[in-house]
Amino acid sequence: MEALARDALWLLLVVAAPVLLAGLAVAFAISLFQATTQILEPTLSFVPKLVVMLLVLAALGGWMGGQLAEFARTLLTDFPALLE
Repeated sequence: MEALARDALWLLLVVAAPVLLAGLAVAFAISLFQATTQILEPTLSFVPKLVVMLLVLAALGGWMGGQLAEFARTLLTDFPALLE
């Protein structure tokens, strides 16, 4: 049962990391730009992050869904062994 929880957490990390890292990189670049130009517009930081995260999700969504489907298939296939 511990291996299942470890695998689930690892899958969560692997699937969420590309979107979160892209958002982090854009947020860092935007905050650096805002600090140098002293433009403190809230939408300047929100809209680019949203767009980049949606693009990453669109590009990698199929892979993410495949990873989740494979984990669910493995979980449902090995379910009787997990009950022991």
